Amino acid sequence: MSVTIALVGNPNSGKTTLFNDLTGARQYVGNWPGVTVERKEGVLKHNKHVTLQDLPGVYSLSPYTEEEVITRDYLTGGSPAAIINIVDGCNIERNLYLTTQLLELGIPTVVAVNMMDVVQKCGDTIDFGKLSDALGTPVMPLSALKGDGAIAVADMAVELADKKRKRKDPHVFTGAVEHALAHIEEAITHRDNGDVHHHHAGGIVHEGTMVEPKNLRWFAVKLFERDEKVIASLKLDAKTAARIDEVVKECEAVLDDDAESIITDQRYRYIKELVGKAVYKKPRKDNLTTSDRIDRVVTNRWFGFPFFIAVMFLVYFISVTTVGAFVTDWTNDGLFGDGFFFLGRGKDAFEEAVEDYETALERQEAFIEEAKSSGLDPEAEDFLQQAKTLVAERPLEAEDGTVEGSERVTLAMYVDALASEEPEPSAFGPWVRGIPVAVEGWLENAGVATWLKQLITDGIIGGVGAVLGFVPQMFVLFFFLAILEDIGYMARVAFIMDRIFRRFGLSGKSFIPMLIGSGCSVPGIMASRTIENVRDRRMTIMTTSFIPCGAKIPIVALVAGALFGGSWWVAPTAYFVGVAAVIISGVILKKTRMFAGSTAPFVMELPAYHLPSPKNVLGSMWERGFSFIKRAGTIILQASVVLWFLKSYGVLDGRLQMVEDMDLSILAFLGNLIAPIFRPLGFGTWQSSVATTMGFVAKEEVVSVFGVLYGVGEGALDFVDASNFSRLAPIAAHFTALSGFSFLIFNLLCAPCFAAIGAIRREMNSAKWTLFAVGYLMVFAYVASFIIFQLGTLIQSGFSPIHLVAFALLFGLLFLIFRKNRYATSKEVVK
Repeated sequence: MSVTIALVGNPNSGKTTLFNDLTGARQYVGNWPGVTVERKEGVLKHNKHVTLQDLPGVYSLSPYTEEEVITRDYLTGGSPAAIINIVDGCNIERNLYLTTQLLELGIPTVVAVNMMDVVQKCGDTIDFGKLSDALGTPVMPLSALKGDGAIAVADMAVELADKKRKRKDPHVFTGAVEHALAHIEEAITHRDNGDVHHHHAGGIVHEGTMVEPKNLRWFAVKLFERDEKVIASLKLDAKTAARIDEVVKECEAVLDDDAESIITDQRYRYIKELVGKAVYKKPRKDNLTTSDRIDRVVTNRWFGFPFFIAVMFLVYFISVTTVGAFVTDWTNDGLFGDGFFFLGRGKDAFEEAVEDYETALERQEAFIEEAKSSGLDPEAEDFLQQAKTLVAERPLEAEDGTVEGSERVTLAMYVDALASEEPEPSAFGPWVRGIPVAVEGWLENAGVATWLKQLITDGIIGGVGAVLGFVPQMFVLFFFLAILEDIGYMARVAFIMDRIFRRFGLSGKSFIPMLIGSGCSVPGIMASRTIENVRDRRMTIMTTSFIPCGAKIPIVALVAGALFGGSWWVAPTAYFVGVAAVIISGVILKKTRMFAGSTAPFVMELPAYHLPSPKNVLGSMWERGFSFIKRAGTIILQASVVLWFLKSYGVLDGRLQMVEDMDLSILAFLGNLIAPIFRPLGFGTWQSSVATTMGFVAKEEVVSVFGVLYGVGEGALDFVDASNFSRLAPIAAHFTALSGFSFLIFNLLCAPCFAAIGAIRREMNSAKWTLFAVGYLMVFAYVASFIIFQLGTLIQSGFSPIHLVAFALLFGLLFLIFRKNRYATSKEVVK
C-alpha cells in the first residue's frame, strides 16, 4: 500500500537536505500546477511504497505567500498520510510556531529537531520526552547534514500513518481565546442542535458536521482569525457567520487586540513556556554564538559589502578565469572541436609543429606575392629557375596584430616550405578525435547524404556543442556557490543587498540571480525561485538577463575592438547599462498594477554556520548543472536545426536547394525583410539583422556570424581574443561608432538566448508571462537603442523629423520613472 508523507518546515531548517538523504536519486522535480514554485517528490530509499513530498519552506500556514498557499492547500486537501515537521534546533522557538499550526490539522505528525550536532556543540540540551508529552506527538533528534536519525524519523512517520492513532492536542490557547474557539467549534459542528443541519448559504441540507472532526480545531482557529479563504470555502449561512463574528468581537474586546494578533501572541506564549521547560541553553559570557561573532564582520554595515565583493571576485576568478576557463577551453576546442591529446601527451610537440607549418604557409604566400609583383608566373614550369635571385619579406606580427619586423624569404626557404605537410596530431601522441570530427568521419564512411551530414554536424552537434561548452565552467561556478550556500553565507548576501535593492522595488534576494546571471542567464533565472513574493520573483526573472552574461562578452569585445580600438571603457559601460536597465525597470514596473505593492518584507532565517557537506555540495552542483544541460540542450537543439536549415537552403531557379553563398539563403531573405526594423537604430543591413537573430540561439553566435558574413572568416572570435583588431576592419567599414554602440546596446538588453527564454518559461510556468517578459525586454532594448542612436545623430548631423520620436520616447520613459505610484499600497497579485 502506497503512503505519502509530507516534509514541512521553515526555510533553511534542513528540510531539503533530509529529503535528498532519504530519497537519493529517486526524485521527481517539477512545478506545482499553475504556479512557479518548485515541486519535489521522491521515493523513500529503504521503502519503495513510501512517497515523500518536499513542500515549500514556510514560516506559517497563513496564506500570504504563494508557498504558504501551496503548503496549506496540500495539507488541508487530505493528500498526506503523515507529516514530518523539521524544526531547527538552534532556532527552536521560531520554528515551533509552524509546529503548533500543523498539529491543529489533525494529521499524524512526527517533529524532527534538526541540527542536533550544532545544538550539542553549543552545550545546549533538549528534553525530547517533555516536548513529546506537551505536543502530544513524537519528537525526535535529527542531524540531516550528517544523516543521523533520518531513517528513524521516516520510519516513525510511516508507523504513525499506518496506525492512525489518536493523539492529545497541545493546550496552546487559554482563557477567553479557548472559550471563543469552543463556541466556534459548536457553530460549525452544531453539537448544540440536531443531526440535520441548514448551516450553509443557500439552505443546503446535510447530516453531520461541515468539517472533518480531525480538522475541527484548525478551522475554528482560522475562522477566529477571519481567514478569507477558509470562510469562502465553508460557505457559511448568514446566521452562523454572524454568530461567529460576534464571538470573535467579544474576545477582541476582552483582550483589547485584533483577532490575528491575539492568536499569534498566545502561540508564542505557549512556545516560550514549553521551551523554558524542555530546552536548556548553556549560558554564554557575551550571549553570542560563533555564528553571531562571524556575522559581526560579514553582515557589518561597512565591512559586509566589501567582504562579499572579495568572496565573489575569488569565486568568479577561479570559475571563469582559471579552472573553469581551462576546462571550458578543453571542451570547446577538444571535445566539441578537432580533438585532444589523452592526458596531454604530445600536445607541446604538436603545437610546435603547427606553428612551424603556419610559418611555412606564410613564407609560401610572401614569396608568391613577391614573385607576382616582379612579373613572374608561379604556375610556369621554369618558375624556380626564374626566381633564383628573388627574395621576399614576410612581416612578423605580434599577438595584437602590430608588425614588429620582417623575415627575408629566399628561394631555398620557399622550396622547404613547399615540402612542409600539415602535422597529423596522431603522429605526436595518443589523439582522441572530437565529437564533430568523429561523427563526420562515421557519416562519410556510411555514405550519408551531404544535407544530412551537415544537419547532424553543423546543425545538431554544432548548436548543442556551443551551449555544452559552457557547462564545465558552470559546474565549477555551481560548486563554489553550493559551498557558500551550504555553510550559510548566501542567506547573509541577500540580507546585505536588501538595503540597496529595496530602493528600486526589488528584494535583496534578487541579487543572487543577477550575480549568477553574470556568468549565464539560465542558472541566474533558475535561482530566482528562492524569492517568495511572486511579484518580486517575476520582476527578477524579467530583469536578470539585462546583466551581461559570459556569452555577451564576445559581442562587447567585438564592438570595442572593431570600432573603438579595444578601448577599456566599453566593457564597464556595458555592465553599467545592464545595471541601469535593472534599476529603471524596477522603478517602472513597480508602478504598474501587475507588480504593484510594497516589496515583500525581508524575512529569512539565518542558519548557523557549519562546515559544508560534500554530499550536499556535489548533489546541488549536479542538480543545477544537469538541469541546465537538459533544458538548454533541448531548446538549442530545436533552434539550431531550424537555423541551420534557414542558412543552408535557398530558392534558386524556382526550387528549394542547398546554397553555398549565404547571401542566397532563406536566412538572408528573412534578414532583408526585418532589416528595416533596425534601420532607425543605425544597423539596418541584413547581415546585422541575421547576426542579431542568430544571437537568440547563443549570444556568442553574433561574433561568429559577423566573421562569416563580413568576410573576416570564422576566426573573428580568435581575432577578438588575440586583440588583433586590425583584422576586423571589414566589420568596422559597415558601422560608425554610434551605430556600433547602438548595436551593442540592443544586443545586450534584448531578449536572451533560447536557452534562457526556456528557463523563463519554466520559472514563470505561464506562456502569457513568458511572452510578456520577452516582449518587455525587446521593447525596452529597442527604445533604449533608438534614443541613443537618434539623439547621437542629432548632435552629429543636425535635426530631422525622426528626432521628435526620440524625444517623445525619452520623455515617456522619464514620465514612467518619475510618475506617482498609484498602486503603492496594492496587495493584488496578477495571475
